[in-house]
Amino acid sequence: MGLVKLLAASLTGLLLTVGGTVSLSSGTGANTCGVATVSRADAAQHPVIAGYSGDQLANAADIINSGAQLGLTAQAQSLGVMTAMGESSLVNLDHGDTAGPDSRGLFQQRTTWGSLAERMDPATAARLFFQRLVALTGWETMAPSAAASAVQINADPEHYAPFFAPATDVVTALTASAPGACGVGGGDAVALAQQLVTAADNGQLRGLVPDHLKEIRWIASGQSVPDCGIDTRILQVMVLAVNQFHQVGVSDINRKCTGQLLGAGTASSHWINGGGGAVDFYALGGRSLTGADGQSLRLIGLLDPVMPAGARIGQADCRREAGINLALVHFTPFDDTCNHLHLDVAFTADPLTVG
Repeated sequence: MGLVKLLAASLTGLLLTVGGTVSLSSGTGANTCGVATVSRADAAQHPVIAGYSGDQLANAADIINSGAQLGLTAQAQSLGVMTAMGESSLVNLDHGDTAGPDSRGLFQQRTTWGSLAERMDPATAARLFFQRLVALTGWETMAPSAAASAVQINADPEHYAPFFAPATDVVTALTASAPGACGVGGGDAVALAQQLVTAADNGQLRGLVPDHLKEIRWIASGQSVPDCGIDTRILQVMVLAVNQFHQVGVSDINRKCTGQLLGAGTASSHWINGGGGAVDFYALGGRSLTGADGQSLRLIGLLDPVMPAGARIGQADCRREAGINLALVHFTPFDDTCNHLHLDVAFTADPLTVG
């Protein structure tokens, strides 16, 4: 079973079969502000993810849960799992090495980190790691391996880099059932746009050519530029994406503003009604999207419960080809090219349902 099918299967407790349907309703795990917590026992029984299984995935669940309890995002959870992969292969080691004979546990923490009992408890060891991570100025904008190396005091800033992709796969697969979108923000378009401008200036939100991020900057500064607006609900979706995935790439928002006659042309949800009723994501969490990948499924799962009926989600054909059939509650799916994830609200006037 491929990773995408494993991710889809983990969206609920339902069994996924080829051609079967996967519900995006809440699973058994709890969540903090949309950041999932995971049952250690369930994780241990999960099919192999990126070569990790059994107790390794149970230990990853403890790391994920420690991050969630501190209110950290999926990106931070992935960074924690990545670090433990690089230190111990997600095995709770009771010994160190020649460089650190007193190192112990998932993160190979030395005696200065805490007691032996604390370092050998996966959840506590993860909490100790995250506490030092968030105390590191600018960690959010650092390369994942560089941030981990600064926390771990590893002389090689690239040591953990090979583990970031598999760590993201593990976190995405184990947390794919988490519902909720409390990271969406309120309905003030200017405030939402200002959050996104801050993310863009920090390198967390990136665009392509032509530049659609300028549309966000105009809104943030209170400017009303004809045919360059963005639906407030699209701004809410983008804020949630940044809050959850830390690194977000957006290729298209208001095509009427940039004069792009692509796809459906002037009938596109990027163009009609003045434009700005749709957003195309090309990357989440530093991973390119196909609409059927784990990051796309994670975002769909977070948003489907709170989107208004009539909101649309693209790449249905991409998911069919991957053997994924999502039982969507609010989203209406349609076919689109498999190099991004399209989302729009251009055909509904109803708001998102957020707390």
